Amino acid sequence: MRIAFLTAPEGVEQIELTDPWQAVKDAGHDPVLVSTKPGHVRAFDHLDKADTFPVDEVVSHVHDAESFDALVLPGGVANPDFLRMDEKAVSFVRDFFDRGRPVAAICHAPWTLVEADVVRGRVLTSWPSLRTDIRNAGGTWVDEQVRVCDHAPSKLITSRRPDDLKAFCEAFLDVFSEEAGG
Repeated sequence: MRIAFLTAPEGVEQIELTDPWQAVKDAGHDPVLVSTKPGHVRAFDHLDKADTFPVDEVVSHVHDAESFDALVLPGGVANPDFLRMDEKAVSFVRDFFDRGRPVAAICHAPWTLVEADVVRGRVLTSWPSLRTDIRNAGGTWVDEQVRVCDHAPSKLITSRRPDDLKAFCEAFLDVFSEEAGG
């Protein structure tokens, strides 16, 4: 499986990128770092600068979800805030839902889902401060370690915070494999 990891050029929470990335690699899949600009993305450890990671593809060149089997949206406070201000990134996310491809989002990442207008009628979790945004966008917010929403056409896997990463990775890998037929 070819799995897109969408991040802004700066502000992604490092552990929410690296742990799922490693889980995808360990499962034998191909993670691809997609960003709004070429070069590198700057990760953060909460509010402190952390490592940089090379961008594999730029969202404006990718255009849609056609070449990917699934999408992972890491969190960090700044990351989804930057992404939701970029129409090409928002359109890229929306396209996964339009095509019925599974999407996984952790922590603050559902802000991008709210902007893409894909939470209506869905049950999801996130960092607690997003609950009102999710409710206002027509979703149902729950305080759970991980939540899988089967609302058609696309499955959505969400999680609250870095402490939930193990359960998050297990859940999205199960769904991604199920959706791929194996």
